[in-house]
Amino acid sequence: MAKSMTKSQIAEHMAGKTGLTKKAATQLLEDFAALAYQQAKHTFTIPGLGKLVLVNRKARMGRNPQTGAEIKIPAKRVVKFRVAKAAKDAILGKK
Repeated sequence: MAKSMTKSQIAEHMAGKTGLTKKAATQLLEDFAALAYQQAKHTFTIPGLGKLVLVNRKARMGRNPQTGAEIKIPAKRVVKFRVAKAAKDAILGKK
């Protein structure tokens, strides 16, 4: 199994594709991530890839796997990434 690309490798690839310097490409990645974090509460869409959304989870009962005792898991907000159909089709192939 191939290793995932590092931030440096992504920046290097993007710099080669766009003609930017590696430093500028790294700054672009950092700014893009910061924008995604800032806008996630309003749903942040990356066209062709997916979107970041905030989801409210209800409180529920769970089990401690070590003791088997039931525990109450409180309600909370979580961040989810929903993959776009175009990305699924490109990665998995059409059915």
